[in-house]
Amino acid sequence: MAIFLDSTSRVIVQGMTGAEGIKHTRLMLSAGTRIVGGVNPRKAGQTVDVDVVRPDGSPGATRSLPVFGTVAGAMADTGANVSVVFVPPAYARGAVIEAIDAAMPLVVVITEGIPVADAVDMVAYAKARRTRIIGPNCPGIITPGQSGAGITPANITGPGPLGLVSKSGTLTYQLMHELRDVGFSTCIGIGGDPVVGTTHIDALAAFEADPETRAIIMIGEIGGDAEERAAEFIRDHVTTPVIAYIAGFTAPEGKTMGHAGAIVSGSAGTAQAKAAALGAVGVPVATTPRHAAAVVREVIGARAKG
Repeated sequence: MAIFLDSTSRVIVQGMTGAEGIKHTRLMLSAGTRIVGGVNPRKAGQTVDVDVVRPDGSPGATRSLPVFGTVAGAMADTGANVSVVFVPPAYARGAVIEAIDAAMPLVVVITEGIPVADAVDMVAYAKARRTRIIGPNCPGIITPGQSGAGITPANITGPGPLGLVSKSGTLTYQLMHELRDVGFSTCIGIGGDPVVGTTHIDALAAFEADPETRAIIMIGEIGGDAEERAAEFIRDHVTTPVIAYIAGFTAPEGKTMGHAGAIVSGSAGTAQAKAAALGAVGVPVATTPRHAAAVVREVIGARAKG
């Protein structure tokens, strides 16, 4: 099973013809993603040849992908239902708004450095129009063995019963690797900016509704109150076991660390406060990624015996 993205998803890439866009289009194709085209108004009508590499590193077939002038045109021609955005920060808001206006169901915004005001605008607009945004400033989403939309490597884990939602791309990759022998249903990097389109709570709700996700890993970090709000949601709505890891226990007081959203004010937003909130609702909080992996193994082992 999977949430938000599966083998039937048809993906377009806004900004496919740029250096990052074409690089990750190649990697997504190698992961099995059904990429059906790209969008660039200045190159509409052209095709882009992409040399696909198989998962074992050997050369695969070359794919010729059409470039469309608009998202709406790409959707009409290909049936696309997912867009991945590799558009520079100054133009990202416009690209996302275009996708929302075209009624794209899922928009994965990889771009970092998008102004907060632009992020607020496009996230609010997406909610009003019922488009799901993942990101911005995120690695995207991957359903191992089926599809990946973003920059998460496909060769570090396989399919399995774990769901993962994380603010951090690097920690997403590390936990995927630590638990590669168990495998994942879907892994979502929601991004670490102050404003994101998909929250921990959104992902928790989706994993809770997935009968094949047997445990959920939630990775948070210092700053904001997203993890505290997630703890309240878990208490009231989640029966699937949740294991948390909060990055930033050793962060110096009064400093912004890492992501733009990692801002601590007094005791609010500290790793200790987040761990206390999660612990109060029965969520074990690991101190390191390796510890998190060990706790996950204990939880799924206990469930298997039960």
